[in-house]
Amino acid sequence: MAGVLTIEKDHNRFKQIVRGRIKQDLKKYITKGEMIGKRGKDTIRIPMPQIEIPHFRFGGKEQGGVGQGEGEPGDALGQDGEPQPGQGEAGDQPGEHELEVEFTLSELAEILGEELHLPRILPKGTDKLRYTVDKYRGIRRVGPDSLRHFKRTYREALKRQISLGSYDAGNPMVIPVREDMRYRSWKTIPEPQYNAVILYIMDVSGSMGDEQKEMVRIESFWIDTWLQSQYKGLESRYIIHDAQSREVDRETFFRTKESGGTVISTAYKVALDIIQNDYPVEDWNIYLFQFSDGDNWSNDDTALCIDLLRGQILPKANLFGYGQVRSFFGSGQYINDLRRSVADQENVVLSEIPDKEAIYQSIKDFLGKGK
Repeated sequence: MAGVLTIEKDHNRFKQIVRGRIKQDLKKYITKGEMIGKRGKDTIRIPMPQIEIPHFRFGGKEQGGVGQGEGEPGDALGQDGEPQPGQGEAGDQPGEHELEVEFTLSELAEILGEELHLPRILPKGTDKLRYTVDKYRGIRRVGPDSLRHFKRTYREALKRQISLGSYDAGNPMVIPVREDMRYRSWKTIPEPQYNAVILYIMDVSGSMGDEQKEMVRIESFWIDTWLQSQYKGLESRYIIHDAQSREVDRETFFRTKESGGTVISTAYKVALDIIQNDYPVEDWNIYLFQFSDGDNWSNDDTALCIDLLRGQILPKANLFGYGQVRSFFGSGQYINDLRRSVADQENVVLSEIPDKEAIYQSIKDFLGKGK
């Protein structure tokens, strides 16, 4: 038992070291985006080449060993036979190791919140949506062995032996019998559930290249990770647009590229249809994150976009975030139009993302209001 506790203590200490290193280099992990490709359902593997894990080392050359001593490179080891082909000289140094550490997405969200000083979100709406949980709040005399309460069982056995006069302080052996057994009991209780939906909107017209979409992909991963830690249920929907708009799945969202123009209002109309049909405002927390290079087809359509935002979208949304990525082909005008017309709204965040280095600050901008 002592050995197991020691191993667990060492493991926890090692994980704290890794956690500290992730916090220290969080900006690098965010901007690189390499960990996103190592994501599982509820976990993510983080490469940590700068932490050296314990491993065996060979001794000095005079002590012999693999790659040392008599013989030629390519000779068979430990058996007779024809030499095998080989090339290059044998080395006596260990290879480089890259450690991958697995963290849950909730642990990663906690690190993100601590490092960026993100406030916890206070959901809006009612608690009409409910889910049930089993909470262990009592003790019973019957139950499965998996729910046996060791301390309570031991205490009952000790009380019984003391009362019967069979307890020997010089040889303190306590042996529970059937009547001593105690088991944890649970109660199923309903709890309020605040659900949330994220509507991602992205311009996929010809001016949006692969580099711009990669920045959107990285930023959306961190937005998802944080909001999943704040809500029991989180859904994500994806809308792409050029001159027309449509809802797509996540894979299509990041891979589609069109050659047409850009009419942003079409995306807002699709978003409003989704909200109206699937997400009643009184029961859902609604987030919209739009990414574009700042082009729009005409001033008339920009005026229509402003009307849709102020009149219909913003009154329904917890947060509307607009991220403008830099493109060699985009005009970049749309963020200026939004600054003049909706930047005064409490639930609006506008962020410029000229390159991957700016993603870190952009995430802080979007999530820093605690909406």
